[in-house]
Amino acid sequence: MKPALHRPLAALLGAVALLLAGCGRESIHQQESYVFGTRVEILTWDASETESRAAVGEVLREFDRLHRAYHAWEPSELTTLNTAIAAGKQHIPVSAELAAMLRDAQRIAATGDELFDPALGQLIALWGFHTDTFKPVTPDPSALAALIRAKPQMADLQIGDDNTVSSRNPAVKLDLGGYGKGYALDRAAEILHARGVNNALINIGGNVMALGSKGDQPWRVGIQHPREPRPLATLPLRDGEAIGTSGDYQRYFELDGVRYCHLIDPRTGQPARGTEAVTILITPRAHAGTLSDAASKPVYLGGERWREYARRFGIDHALRVDAEGHIQVTQALRDRLQPGEGVKFDSVVD
Repeated sequence: MKPALHRPLAALLGAVALLLAGCGRESIHQQESYVFGTRVEILTWDASETESRAAVGEVLREFDRLHRAYHAWEPSELTTLNTAIAAGKQHIPVSAELAAMLRDAQRIAATGDELFDPALGQLIALWGFHTDTFKPVTPDPSALAALIRAKPQMADLQIGDDNTVSSRNPAVKLDLGGYGKGYALDRAAEILHARGVNNALINIGGNVMALGSKGDQPWRVGIQHPREPRPLATLPLRDGEAIGTSGDYQRYFELDGVRYCHLIDPRTGQPARGTEAVTILITPRAHAGTLSDAASKPVYLGGERWREYARRFGIDHALRVDAEGHIQVTQALRDRLQPGEGVKFDSVVD
């Protein structure tokens, strides 16, 4: 069978789509860019064009800085750290920002039984998902088995108060791809607020944060159906809320009728199966953007235990589409969702 290769699609085919119908376009300013390997879109409401462009320009420059500083595969501070870890070095100095990010990622990983595991860079590369030009091939079985035995995880790191990093496992290779977009959402919110822009919607490849509202209406987004080019549901977002989706339809390849997605299960070293997509909504709190990105991974990989993992992070608003296409949703999120045409929620849980 001919292999098929798939990457994220723009606009409606992203994990979360921005809905602008009836917005009063004269009050909205929209800017787009491409960073973190995905499409970025920022909408502002009721700021002048000059104010909006200045504020969003600063945000996009910050996104570019983060992308260059913490890229896992091109020369960056993170690749320098990874090289040192692989060489067995200890007490490796890093920036205060990277040390703080790693501490936070380590805490999130521990909460989710290491299912969110940014230490899996070697496995990601072995499966070919470290570039935008990944090939539809499965890894060498012996190399895969060796990495599974090595079991790299965030718990292997020691991060000192002096902003040094050590690892007891040289197989650790850090990739913050499942953390960085959420971190960037929080940074964008800080910059926009500091610039006096308090009504905005920030979309980084389907990870979305809302600031304020668009006039007397909330910002509204559509949650992508994982198997069809249409929204599964639409959702109004309140000030300070963030939404994140993990799914097997954003980056994957098919080989001999089997779908291999970019979400690697650290327990098996294999692309995850059993879930098509999960969406989590983070209510206003510190670092809501970061959590919307990182916490979606253990909820996705948790399978039938998805609700338990959501609870561990204090998440009441969550939705899962299982491998058969059945839609499970928490009562808190169901109360706010508008289902798409023909969409039926199969079960509602507390």
